[in-house]
Amino acid sequence: MYSEWRSLHLVIQNDQGNTSVLHSYPENVGREVANAVVRPLGQALITSSVGSESLLKTDKEVKWTMEVVCYGLTLPLDGDTVKYCVDVYTDWIMALVLPKDSIPLPVIKEPNLYVQSILKHLQNLFVPRPDPGSSQIRLCLQVLKAVQKLARESTIMARETWEVLLLFLLQINDTLLAAPTVQGGIAESLAEKLIGVLFEVWLLACTRCFPTPPYWKTAKEMVANWRHHPAVVEQWSKVICALTSRFHLNVYSILLRFTYGPSFPPFKIPDEDAGLIPPEMDNECVAQTWFRFLHMLSNPVDLSNPAIISSTPKFQEQFLNVSGMTQELNQYPCLKHLPQIFFRAMRGISCLVDAFLGISRPRSDSAPPTPVNRLSMPQNTAINTTPPHNRRHRAVTVNKATMKTSTVTTAHASKVQHQPSSTSPLSSPNQTSTEPRPLPAPRRPKVNSILNLFGSWLFDAAFVHCKLHNGINRDSSMTAIATQASVEFRRKGSQMSTDTVASNPMFDASEFPDNYEAGRAEACGTLCRIFCSKKTGEEILPAYLSRFYMLLIQGLQIADFVCHPVLASVILNSPPLFCCDLKGIDVVVPYFISALETILPDRELSKFKIYVNPTELRRASINILLSLLPLPHHFGTIKSEVVLEGKYSNDDSSTYDKPVTFLSLKLRLVNILIGALQTETDPNNTQMILGAMLNIVQDSALLEAIGCQMETNGGENNLFKSHSRTNSGISTASGGSTEPTTPDSERPAQALLRDYDTAAGLLIRSIHLVTQRLNSQWRQDMSISLAALELLSGLAKVKVTVDSSDQKRAISSVCSYIVYQCSRPAPLHSRDLHSVIVAAFQCLCVWLTEHPDMLDEKDCLKEVLEIVELGISGSKSKSSEQEVKYKGDKEPNPASMRVKDAAEATLTCIMQLLGAFPSPSGPASPCSLVNETTLIKYSRLPTINKHSFRYFVLDNSVILAMLEQPLGNEQNDSFPSVTVLIRGTSGRFAWAQQLCLLPRGAKANQKTFVPEPRPAPKNDVGLKYSVKHRPFPEEVDKIPFVKADLSIPDLHEIVNEELEERHEKLRNGMAQQIIFETSIDQKSEEEWRKKSFPDPITECKPPPAAQEFQTARLFLSHFGFLSLEALKEPANSRLPPHLIALDPALPGFFDDLGYLDLLPCRPFDTVFVFYMKAGQKTSQEILKNMESSRIVQPHFLEFLLSLGWSVDVGKHPGWTGHVSTSWSINSCSDEEGPEQDDVIISEDVGASIFNGQKKVLYYADALTEIAFVVPSPVESLTDSLESNVSDQESDSNMDLLPGILKQPSLTLELFPNHTDNLNPSHRLSPTSRSKKVPQGRTIPPMGPETKVYVVWVERYDDIENFPLPDLMSETSTGVETTANSSTSVRSAIPEKEVPVIFIHPLNTGLFRIKLQGATGKFNMVIPLVDGMIVSRRALGFLVRQTVINICRRKRLESDSYNPPHVRRKQKIADIVNKYRNRQLEPEFYTSLFQEVGLKNCNA
Repeated sequence: MYSEWRSLHLVIQNDQGNTSVLHSYPENVGREVANAVVRPLGQALITSSVGSESLLKTDKEVKWTMEVVCYGLTLPLDGDTVKYCVDVYTDWIMALVLPKDSIPLPVIKEPNLYVQSILKHLQNLFVPRPDPGSSQIRLCLQVLKAVQKLARESTIMARETWEVLLLFLLQINDTLLAAPTVQGGIAESLAEKLIGVLFEVWLLACTRCFPTPPYWKTAKEMVANWRHHPAVVEQWSKVICALTSRFHLNVYSILLRFTYGPSFPPFKIPDEDAGLIPPEMDNECVAQTWFRFLHMLSNPVDLSNPAIISSTPKFQEQFLNVSGMTQELNQYPCLKHLPQIFFRAMRGISCLVDAFLGISRPRSDSAPPTPVNRLSMPQNTAINTTPPHNRRHRAVTVNKATMKTSTVTTAHASKVQHQPSSTSPLSSPNQTSTEPRPLPAPRRPKVNSILNLFGSWLFDAAFVHCKLHNGINRDSSMTAIATQASVEFRRKGSQMSTDTVASNPMFDASEFPDNYEAGRAEACGTLCRIFCSKKTGEEILPAYLSRFYMLLIQGLQIADFVCHPVLASVILNSPPLFCCDLKGIDVVVPYFISALETILPDRELSKFKIYVNPTELRRASINILLSLLPLPHHFGTIKSEVVLEGKYSNDDSSTYDKPVTFLSLKLRLVNILIGALQTETDPNNTQMILGAMLNIVQDSALLEAIGCQMETNGGENNLFKSHSRTNSGISTASGGSTEPTTPDSERPAQALLRDYDTAAGLLIRSIHLVTQRLNSQWRQDMSISLAALELLSGLAKVKVTVDSSDQKRAISSVCSYIVYQCSRPAPLHSRDLHSVIVAAFQCLCVWLTEHPDMLDEKDCLKEVLEIVELGISGSKSKSSEQEVKYKGDKEPNPASMRVKDAAEATLTCIMQLLGAFPSPSGPASPCSLVNETTLIKYSRLPTINKHSFRYFVLDNSVILAMLEQPLGNEQNDSFPSVTVLIRGTSGRFAWAQQLCLLPRGAKANQKTFVPEPRPAPKNDVGLKYSVKHRPFPEEVDKIPFVKADLSIPDLHEIVNEELEERHEKLRNGMAQQIIFETSIDQKSEEEWRKKSFPDPITECKPPPAAQEFQTARLFLSHFGFLSLEALKEPANSRLPPHLIALDPALPGFFDDLGYLDLLPCRPFDTVFVFYMKAGQKTSQEILKNMESSRIVQPHFLEFLLSLGWSVDVGKHPGWTGHVSTSWSINSCSDEEGPEQDDVIISEDVGASIFNGQKKVLYYADALTEIAFVVPSPVESLTDSLESNVSDQESDSNMDLLPGILKQPSLTLELFPNHTDNLNPSHRLSPTSRSKKVPQGRTIPPMGPETKVYVVWVERYDDIENFPLPDLMSETSTGVETTANSSTSVRSAIPEKEVPVIFIHPLNTGLFRIKLQGATGKFNMVIPLVDGMIVSRRALGFLVRQTVINICRRKRLESDSYNPPHVRRKQKIADIVNKYRNRQLEPEFYTSLFQEVGLKNCNA
């Protein structure tokens, strides 16, 4: 930079301005003259009062006196002469600031001329004395302060004076600092002040009188001779950072506003450092000064080479004694400080790089995330106890305590340095924070620009003392970009650093251990941050990339040349490295995997503790692992390139540095993942691993389901199952741990292959690992427990066939977890604990609904029901060997009402959902779509209306609506039939029942009953006999008489005339009676013969079939609900009887019933999906991206369709994204649908078709439902259709949409609905919908709003510009206004807490995930983790699962949320209280026998 300018070094050496005439006289003469002349002047200054004049009047007197003072400054310090000389000169130079009476008049008249001479004379004071003592230091400080004041306050200083002042400061610094440092010497004491004053005065000179190039060249040459002093590098770092801060503040905001923008983050430094830069320095001066100061230190990499530092003339003079023999090197401990100085220089450059990247620090005391080498740092905790890594700004500023510590070395320094310390350089509370790593500024410079500025230094520093074997020339490969001059300079230094130091007898190799690792690690970490800051689509020079990959390969070595600080630094600063689309980055994948195999399975990380915080190191390693996991499945059999094949190992059989397929790396990655899970103790890191585990399991399952896409030939069908057996490359690195940290470390490779080669093996292994730790290490940590439960829920949904025993293991572990948490002591119970229990019940429901066949096993069913009983009642009926305690004998004592509600929901899931989902209505509605209106409309009886239903309530929790009249359909009207609408806590169900006295099979074959007729009479059948009836049998006449019989005389023996007459009369009467009866018999027989048979009057006929049954009474009676006890009020309870009737005639009854039907039966969530093109910032630009499929990436449309299926909002009975159109039973007429579909499909409206106006993407399972809405401008469905008619192009992506648009809805739409006849004009954008809820429709409160934003960003840096506040107003769900409040709930949600999932497509076909606001009370939500890389196959599933978990967490954290069944139960109880028909028991029974609704038939 100054090659064409001459240096002033010789001018300074040859300048005789500091010599006096008295130097020509004998020493005693000069001393006596000086003592005699200076003493009166000095005493006059001490005793002078205001207005007293100087003793010197003329110019001649002043000049003669100055000759004497000049000599006096060279005298020993045993008297006051030198002090008086200093006092006089420091008083006189103030003539340029504020003239005083004590200053001679000639000096006042010509201040610049005299001050120039004075400054030259003052050089004598800084010449080291044989025994300096503290007096010389004190006098030197006095002069430095005076010079400092002179430069700050003088306004009349001429350019010549400024130049002399700068040369004076350069000369005195060179005099004291160029020689090797002597412990306790004057140079060590004054170094900080000397260099500080020099740099401050130089900056002032740049403002008032910019130095010419010779001065800059001279300063650069001299400063290079002082670099063995720590203060030089410290002060240089302070000044260059202060200039950089001003450079950002002024230059960026004024000159580069259009390039970097005003939003570029400022580079903050301490105020004391910022004060170094004069306020009046203009922008151009700042820029020129900054660049020159940057190079004033020359090449900072030279600090790593003692040979270069000790090659200065002053060092050479000191190294050789008078006889020419070499001195012992240990007498010059300053060279032992070079590792620390080298690190400080690299730290300063690192801070500059961070400033240009715009990386803002979350805390003022936090340092760049690079490790610090304790072995290179002098330890002195008594002076400074702050770990160096925590001193962010102190790394670039001067701290007096630090300076003293760094300059003072003890004889036992090396022993102290190697002692173990309980506090590592990074182990501070700040380092365990969960705050995300700061991101580079969106408008940062390009990588090439930063590397053009700092790359040469950083790359050379990164390869300091590297050992490359097999003929690789470090110099020729490492300096390809620098100029030839710098190549030669660094080549010389590097050769000396490795060869000369070892061969030169001047150096003892044992005195220089390989302790430059800290500076090298800082450089490596800085380069990693630079390359990780690559923008989307940015190009980096291949020379830089190749050099960087060489750096990574060298730094990630885990063999003989492992360097733990560098390895840790690379890992700490490379989490997003594989997310930046760097060309050729895949070549370093095997090396990163080897490094991760060293770090993650090692539980202790004992070899890294002294450098970094192990938790931070493990977190960075896990982040890198998350970005590597999808690579084997994605690239398959593609082989990774090797940069230096076989260069680091002479073993031909080694697997390192040889091409391997990506698929062969899968086993190693999975093994690392499982080993990390087994050894991790930090909650945040553990949750990240759990998220990665679901990612790899689901990706493997989907890959097996669709077949390996990498196969090209049909004969390679077994590739997926055999790839790991060919090139498994199982690492044998123990990671520094002497004991096996994982069970897998001792397992044979074939066993691991069987476990991890298939998705089923991964799933089983994951279940075993998680369930084992869930009930041991993790059960005390709620955040890990929640993540583990979420992982188990996700694993339950993986479509892989595994043995039932493994499924049972998962269910049993969740049950055991619930038992443990419920049994914890009462003081430990809290809302958070109960939230975890509720989450465990939810996980249990997921497993049961996904695997309902598990309850076919008796043991599993018993265990689940016992857990449900425990949650509801607080205890089990049978525990261990105790006697069974029945439910009626137990007093309910649940852990909390939330736990009880969760257990009831689980019981409802078991009884209502298992085996019954999806229902006949489809997955959109687990309930029946039939209500009273539907039955009335489609029944064939015109007399039925809404008052024809009888309403009863069972157990205060179930409302029965009974229609006793038959519907007139296929039901047989001759049988008792009843239609029952059951509204319970789990939803609404419809049942049509008939009373059958025969089995269903017999009923099907039964004919209509016809009674048999009476047979016709036949009188001619048989013989007729004339029978004479006797009062006694004939045998009586044969009995002989006895005397007793003869004692009674006969009638004729006693008859006389009178008796005879009577007797005759009686005989005649009897004869007439016989004739009369005979005639009657004949007459009746003749009449009978004339009549028809049978007689209709006397004939017996069967009764007609009954038509009125009181079927409601029969239903209640047959099911046991109708009893005397059921109608009685429970004793000592406010609850109503078990059976009560409702009065539907009361006003508001049907409104409340409709309100109950609107209460959802499942939790519902909303996802708003946006597409953000590169460079967009406004909400309108983002919304318009959805108007056409041509302007979005095809993968985005594919991703949309993987989230759910398309449904018509008008006919959808589930959640649609807005309460005004949700849960409507058949809300559109049948005629509208086809016409609308034809219009929509005919034009390319893009993803805006799913904006919630006509269609929406929908997903539902048994436990939740999600609506995926793609917001678009209000006029999207009208203007876009008209504008796109003539713009149809062949490259449109619309061919992905018709398939999903034309398919019928997956829900079963039974009938249209006339209750919600919404005008199409009401169905506009989500914004307008929120303002136009249909009148007459009451919207119940829905609890906390659970909505998530998913943003597809083409350029990753645009995430910072995403207009979230503006788009929040476009994403109303109506839930915000359901709390009957005029203020929106949304306004109370901070923007940072709104969950947003950013998806950025990479050039590789993978996707980078960025999460914002997804961390809640219990930390992060899985499976998606910030920084994760996801495959195309698993993206939709993982996003959907993350949304479900985010919303579940929100509901867990909400104090106002009640589960759906609880809200329905409360509403049912409210209906009972308002509309209960308070009848006496006789009145109730009487009403059952009466018809209902007759008086209201015409209503």
